[in-house]
Amino acid sequence: MLFRTGDRRFDLVLIEGGAVDLIREEEVLEHALSDRLLEAIDARLRRPERGPARRPDPRRRRHAGVGADGAPRRGVRVIRISDRDPAVLRELESAGVGPGSELRVTDAADAASGSPPDCLHPLPLALVVGEDGRMGRAKQKIRPELTDAQWTRLRAYGTPQDAAAGDVLFRTGDRWYDLILVEDGEVEVVREALWWTEETRLALLGPRTFVGELGLLNGQRAFLTARVTQPGRVLRVDHDALQRMMAEDDELCDLMLRTLWARRELLRHGPAAWTLKIVGSSRSAESAALRRYAERLELAHTWVDVDDPALDHDVWSHGYTRDDLPVAIVQGEIVRNATPGQVAEMLGLAYTAEDDVEFDLAVVGAGPAGLAAAIYGASEGLRTVLLDAVAPGGQSATTSRIENYLGFPFGVSGDALTSQASLQAFKFGVRIAAPCPVVRLDAAGGAHRLLLADGSIVRARAVVVTTGVAYRGLPLDRWDEFEGAGIHHAASALELRQVAGSDVVVVGGANSAGQAALALAANDCRVHLVVRSGDLAERMSSYLVDRIREDPRIEVRTGTRVSALHGDDRLAQVTLQGTGDETVDCAGLFCFIGAVPATDWLGELERDEGGFVVTGADVLALDDAWRDLGRMPLPFETSVPRVFAAGDVRRGSMKRVAAAVGEGSSAVASVHQALAMMEVFA
Repeated sequence: MLFRTGDRRFDLVLIEGGAVDLIREEEVLEHALSDRLLEAIDARLRRPERGPARRPDPRRRRHAGVGADGAPRRGVRVIRISDRDPAVLRELESAGVGPGSELRVTDAADAASGSPPDCLHPLPLALVVGEDGRMGRAKQKIRPELTDAQWTRLRAYGTPQDAAAGDVLFRTGDRWYDLILVEDGEVEVVREALWWTEETRLALLGPRTFVGELGLLNGQRAFLTARVTQPGRVLRVDHDALQRMMAEDDELCDLMLRTLWARRELLRHGPAAWTLKIVGSSRSAESAALRRYAERLELAHTWVDVDDPALDHDVWSHGYTRDDLPVAIVQGEIVRNATPGQVAEMLGLAYTAEDDVEFDLAVVGAGPAGLAAAIYGASEGLRTVLLDAVAPGGQSATTSRIENYLGFPFGVSGDALTSQASLQAFKFGVRIAAPCPVVRLDAAGGAHRLLLADGSIVRARAVVVTTGVAYRGLPLDRWDEFEGAGIHHAASALELRQVAGSDVVVVGGANSAGQAALALAANDCRVHLVVRSGDLAERMSSYLVDRIREDPRIEVRTGTRVSALHGDDRLAQVTLQGTGDETVDCAGLFCFIGAVPATDWLGELERDEGGFVVTGADVLALDDAWRDLGRMPLPFETSVPRVFAAGDVRRGSMKRVAAAVGEGSSAVASVHQALAMMEVFA
C-alpha cells in the first residue's frame, strides 16, 4: 500500500515498472456519465482508430476516469482533455478530470467483466482547445450551427441584398468591409491569384452561415475575396452594427468572436498565408523585427529564411537581392527593405487620416496596463484608441511563461495572454493602431493632441500613458552590432526556435531572467545564467530559484559579468569574467538587466530623477490649470489634468504583470471622474 484514504501529506509516486491501481475504498475511481453528456458526445463522434464505430446503447453506460497505470491497454487510445466548454467540463470535473488530464472512456459492461474496452470515443474536435487555455485555435468550429433564435437575432443587424452569381461581396484590399450573412444561395471565399500561383478556393458557405474573419473587428484590409457562386439573398452587417450586436447580445458575441478567431487561426496555416510573405534572414535584426511584428499581431503570413539550408526553391529569382532584405510581398506587391510601419500601412493597421475623430480616451502603450485601460474604457462606453510603437503586448509578450498570474494554475505564456487581451479589446470596439509611435503630447483645455511620428494627430479628451520601459544593454564593444543578430531581450517562441539545442547565455538576476533560463533549458539549450550578485535569490522569486538549481542544463554563475563579445556577422562567443576569464560558445545572449522608463516624449509631465512619471498625491508642480479646476490630481493623474499614467512607467508602481493590469483598469475610474468634472465646468 503506497498511500491510503485519510493519509495527509502523502508522497507523489513515480511508477518505474509494474502497475498501480488507484482505488476508492474497494472501488476503481470512475464516474458514470449522464445520458445528456453521452448524447452530446455521441452526436459528434468520429470513427475511432480501433474497433468499429457503434451507436450509443441506452442499456450500457460509459465511464470516465483518470488512468492509473500511465499506459493504454490494448484497444484503448488516450486523449488529452483541456476543454473549457462548461456543458462538458462541469460533469467531467466531477469525475476528477480537468484541463490537461488523460481521460479514458469505456463501457460499463467491459469494466465489470474486466475485459479491455474495444474502442475509445474521443471528444469532438469542436470542443478541444489548447492546453494553455487559449480559445479554440484551429480546432474551434469555423462554421457554427446557429439555432433558429440565434439566426433571427443575427439577421436583425443586417441589411438585406439580393445577390446574383458572380457578385463580389468584398474583395482583397477592402477596409471596414461588411460581415455577410448568407440567407439563400452560396458564397465562395478565395485567395486571389498571385503572380506565382493561381487563385485558391478556401471555403464554400451556404445558407445560415456568415462570411468574415478577425480583420472585421480591427479594420485590417481584407486579404481574401468573397464571391457569390449561387444566386440568393444575403444580409450585410456593417462595422457599427457588428459592434452593436457584440455589445447587446452576449451569446451571439461569444459565438462570433470564437468563430472569427478560429478562422484566423486556420488561415494562418494554409494558402491564405501567402497573401503576406516575409523573406528575410534569421541573422538580421530588421528581418527579426518584421517577423516579430507579424507574429505578435497573429497575421496570416509566411516566413522564408534565405539562410535555411533546407530551403527548396530559389528565392533570388524574383528580382530582389540580399541588400533588399527584409522583403515583404503583400498581395503580390514586393516591398524592399520593408519595415513593420510600411506593412501596417498596406494592411490597414496603421493610424490614418480617415481615422481622424475625437476619442474619449487615448491609451499610449499596449502592454498589460495599456490593454487593461483600453478594455475597461471601451467596455464602459468610452470611444477608445490604443497606440503602440511596436505591437500589443509590451514586455509581457516576450515572456515565455508566467506562472504566478491569477487564474492560470498551469502558467500562461506572455504572447497567449496578449492574444486573448487583444481579442477582448476588439470585442469592445477598441481601435488598435501599431506600430504607431507617439513623439509628443500637446495638452489643451479641450482635447489633448498626440503627435505621431508620421505627422498625424490623434485627439482625445483623456490620455493614459502606459509606455512602460525600454530595455537596458551592456556597455560593451559591438553590442549594438549584435542586437538582433544574437543578442535578445526576449525569450518568446521566435527566439527559442533560433537557438534550439545550442549554448546560450542569460544575463540578469530577476524573474524575467529566471523564466528565460528555464524556457531555454526546456528547449534543449545549455544555459549559462550570469548574475553579478553573489546570491541568485536576492531578486528572484524562490519558486524560480528552486527550479533553476534543480535543472542540470542550467549553470548558475554568480559574481560574474560578460566582458566581451565575439563573432563575425553574428554573435558566436562571449567572455565571462568572474573568478577568472572564460570564453564560452554562445548562439544567443539573452539580456534582462532592467530598463529605463520610456518617457522622453513627455516634456510637460513631472517626472522623478529616474524619469518615472509622478502621479496623484505625489504631484508637486500644480500650476494655474489646477487652480482653475479647483481640485487636486486624482489617483494615477499626472501633473497635467486628464493625463494619467499606469504600469511600469509610473513612479512607485510594482513591476509585475498583475499589478500593471490592476493599475490600467483602476486609472480608467479616474478618467471617468475627470471627464465628468470636465462636463460640469464646460
